[in-house]
Amino acid sequence: MKTIFQKWFRKNKTRIERRLNKRTGGSPARPVLSDHTLHYEVADPTRAITCGGIGLIHQLVGRTGLVGDIDPSVRVLKTHLPYHESDHVLTLAYNALCGGTGLQDIDRLRNDAAVLDALGAARIPDPTTAGDFGRRFREKDVRALLDAFDRTPRRVWAEQPDPFFDLAVIDADGTIVETGGRSKQGQDITYDGRWGYHPLIVSRANTGEVLSLVNRPGNRPSHEGAAGELTRAATLCREAGFRKVLFRGDTDVSQTECLDGWNAIANLRFVFGYDAKPNLVARAEERPAAEWQRLTRPARYAVATATRQKPADVRDGIVRDREYETLRLQSEDVAEFAYRPTACDREYRMVVVRKTIERTKGQLVLFDETRYFLPHERAGVDARGDRLLGQRPVPPGGI
Repeated sequence: MKTIFQKWFRKNKTRIERRLNKRTGGSPARPVLSDHTLHYEVADPTRAITCGGIGLIHQLVGRTGLVGDIDPSVRVLKTHLPYHESDHVLTLAYNALCGGTGLQDIDRLRNDAAVLDALGAARIPDPTTAGDFGRRFREKDVRALLDAFDRTPRRVWAEQPDPFFDLAVIDADGTIVETGGRSKQGQDITYDGRWGYHPLIVSRANTGEVLSLVNRPGNRPSHEGAAGELTRAATLCREAGFRKVLFRGDTDVSQTECLDGWNAIANLRFVFGYDAKPNLVARAEERPAAEWQRLTRPARYAVATATRQKPADVRDGIVRDREYETLRLQSEDVAEFAYRPTACDREYRMVVVRKTIERTKGQLVLFDETRYFLPHERAGVDARGDRLLGQRPVPPGGI
């Protein structure tokens, strides 16, 4: 950076610090936020850009070598006149990063000279060309693109310090993507009556980066294809040098037929949800009282200054006055026992959380009820290194 720019930045920083630290005596006669006239000026030599970070993202793409991974792997176009496969893929990605919600929004970018200059391109594909490129894709092309994406993070990970490779936490879950188009292929009705898709997302929880994304119709179950994508992600992380891999998922991803195979892999652990079925609830109720321990959850954040008095709960007062039934959590206890799923040849450690819930109506306490959840949270603090099979708790309303 030039010296003159450094002086400008230091001067501006000093000016704003003085302005913020300025104190006035007594009570000011006028509000701090005053009404004043604002002047706008237009300068010809200056061109503004609404998505200022796109240039930095494009530089990052070039530095990681993603373009060199896409073009040799993905062969969709017979000739390049003039766009390559990487041009189309990056255009679609940049459109989403810049707030685009459909192919038609690409036209906004390609007509912005500042955006084109930031990308170092004379032009980018128009919406029609981008749509034609997308329709040429088949399943093998999507897999080739995912394989190309896998090579890029491995180069980035190789530059990280050694503690980075201690543990790779891999999450798998489905999400609903609604669509308003009536002609989009592959869409279907979701469980809540919407039209759209139900893609499976496998990500590395340590950094939030997506390792795999598989699109599916909206009516497909959440766990469909999860086992194969988890195994693929684990292979990627182990080949990259991670010493331990941990799978996590909710009840929909508990693939019991795959647990024994994953258990045989060294340094691979899994923490999955499991439905609170009647036989498991019965096993939990049979636990002796001595096996239950009070569960104390850590605070969401540490108070940096002094603890402030909690304000009155306005909503709670309205609920009480109108005598609505309310569920309030009173306590949580945790226990564990061994359990062998039907599709497995060995037992796994099952952790169960017992929630004592108070049911009230207005000022009256109706009764207390007990609910059992089999959560996966304790796996992160499990010192024995056992495999854990549990269910992520889904608290009832108001708890």
